[in-house]
Amino acid sequence: MTTLAPRVLVVDDDESICWVLSKALDKAGFAVTVAHSGPEALERLALEPPSIVLMDIRMPGMSGLDALEKIRAERRDVQVIIMTAQSTMTHAIEAMKRGAYDYLTKPFDTDQVTALVARAAGEIGLPPPAEEAAAEKSEVTPIVGRSGQMQEVFKAVGRVAGKDVTVLLRGESGTGKELVAQVIHANSRRLSGPFVTVNAAAIPRDLLESELFGHEKGAFTGAAVQKRGKFEVAHGGTIFLDEIGDMDLSLQAKILRVLQEKTFERVGGTDTIKVDVRVIAATHQNIEELVAGRRFREDLYYRLNVFPIFLPPLRERMEDLPLLVSRFVDAFRHELGTGRMHVSPRAMELLKGYDWPGNVRELENTIKRAMILSTTGTILPDALPDHLRGLARRQRVAKDESLERFLEEKLGTFVRQMRYVEGSDLYHMVVSKVERTLIAMALRATGGNQIKAAETLGINRNTLRKKIKDLRIPVEKGKAEA
Repeated sequence: MTTLAPRVLVVDDDESICWVLSKALDKAGFAVTVAHSGPEALERLALEPPSIVLMDIRMPGMSGLDALEKIRAERRDVQVIIMTAQSTMTHAIEAMKRGAYDYLTKPFDTDQVTALVARAAGEIGLPPPAEEAAAEKSEVTPIVGRSGQMQEVFKAVGRVAGKDVTVLLRGESGTGKELVAQVIHANSRRLSGPFVTVNAAAIPRDLLESELFGHEKGAFTGAAVQKRGKFEVAHGGTIFLDEIGDMDLSLQAKILRVLQEKTFERVGGTDTIKVDVRVIAATHQNIEELVAGRRFREDLYYRLNVFPIFLPPLRERMEDLPLLVSRFVDAFRHELGTGRMHVSPRAMELLKGYDWPGNVRELENTIKRAMILSTTGTILPDALPDHLRGLARRQRVAKDESLERFLEEKLGTFVRQMRYVEGSDLYHMVVSKVERTLIAMALRATGGNQIKAAETLGINRNTLRKKIKDLRIPVEKGKAEA
């Protein structure tokens, strides 16, 4: 019995992308057809129904996201993989909300694509349940990130936002857990309801119960009036319980009851209050260790851990740092009234050389402070904290020592040989050769750009020009070396 190869429809207005993907998928054993627009893809869907669709977002006329919505409405058995060169949070979340199987950012490796298509083919026959129409989006601060780790976060948010389930955000302090919670709420069916935040670590333990559940008048000394708690305020919306790992066991039991029964009583009260609230919790702690040490209820852990999302530390996604810096500079220039500013290459190098234990929050505060200290339109190294500049000095010392070891290894034998040659003029011979080679390498690395080469070498541009002429160094314009 012959098994038919899964049919894949590739949709992209770029013919070269279609050609490359067609060749790769055909080689992997798939039957491939091609379309160059959304309407053409829908026609193909009717004539030659595919099992999997690979579709670009940005196309003339109908966008890939609109075509995705129509495909999901007509054929829920078809797996749709979205492709885009614009790797933004909004696109990733919107694609997953509208029912995409997965989301790919260009440029991608063809092996990565074929593996993903093969995985999608293996899951055909298990279509996701029908979903209600997505709610209207609200404006929230977008999360910045093009790294693979953040793309996975965006996809997870897109998958869970429209499902009314509990989410547990994991990650170090300062990684943006509250911002992710806001994005989940803004892309959920509850976006018209309130979004309420409670930080369990920031509120004294004897006041946290009242803060969460409210209190009746006279419930304790100082309770002069009745107060509604955060759960009541969040009715119909979302409550974000930050640093849930710091909560007392007695309060954990009450949180568990709200999750199970959606009811509670105010402190000092007897009336049972019913609420409809979605809970998003967050912690920077190893909650499994807390459970093992009996400092966190196991039953509450399982209730909260329905859909965990891990936020990576900044040091593991340093490719996103320039994007974050640009976002903060643009945001703070209005708040601080500084006008347009940019970060000097040397300052950016210092920012990239630090491991950011405080993560994105530390970077945000660093940029704000630097903008206040900068008197020109450029953030220079002097505006950065001492520990960043001190780290750079330590790294420079280490590089100097590494360079010395390299020169000793490479020149040692040559120097020993030349000591037997009379009149060798070893000093000038080595210095001139090293200088010529170094300048030539800097020029090649910058594609012949003398301004950039001079900056790299740390010398004046006029000095570089004179060296090029005196040492007869050829200058070729072209692509810089990687």
